[in-house]
Amino acid sequence: MSFWTAVVVLFAIACWTWLRTQKYRALGKSNGQYDHTAREHELEREVEQMRKRIAVLERIATDERRGKDLAREIESLRD
Repeated sequence: MSFWTAVVVLFAIACWTWLRTQKYRALGKSNGQYDHTAREHELEREVEQMRKRIAVLERIATDERRGKDLAREIESLRD
């Protein structure tokens, strides 16, 4: 292998490494860890709030006594 062939190979390896680094920076990854953006944190909080709301709705829907009380209240409002 000649000197210039070695230079071209080293240059190609350096370019490939630089491109991979730029790709990971663009994706928000650093040191193998994913860096969450502010929008993703906001979405995670919103999902957690929705889960809590769903849990409350499930509890209301499955609570027999509460369901009967609610049905009576609705019927009293119709009158």
